[in-house]
Amino acid sequence: MIIFASLAIFAGVLVSLSRQINGRLALSTSAMESSFWNHLVGLVFITVIALIVGGLFAGEPQAAPWWAYLGGIVGVVFIAAGSWLIARIGAARTALLIIAGQMVFGVLLDVALGAPGNLWARVLGVGLILAGMWVAHSGKKTS
Repeated sequence: MIIFASLAIFAGVLVSLSRQINGRLALSTSAMESSFWNHLVGLVFITVIALIVGGLFAGEPQAAPWWAYLGGIVGVVFIAAGSWLIARIGAARTALLIIAGQMVFGVLLDVALGAPGNLWARVLGVGLILAGMWVAHSGKKTS
């Protein structure tokens, strides 16, 4: 379990780093253009890695439901929105809001799909994240 938790934390670090890098690119271009470059460079990278390691076309894409391909559209919107927000509200606040959105929707999905786990612990966790965001926001003075 420690390996999985460590991998998840590392993925979180990469998400935060990615937001910051794309936010910087958006300052020189635009949110949509930074999203374009993010996905183009990512496509080249995954293609090279898959050609080296193998397994690029190992599955049966026709077996997936049509809506399984909407992740690409969601990803583009996510990258562009994050790139746009970083420059306006900062990396920490953007990350907190993204995490809050992930947690709230994750709990809703778990409940809707009947995932095992304690509902009240999940609700408490989301509440603590939202309270932490409120505390972090209320400590800042606007001029």
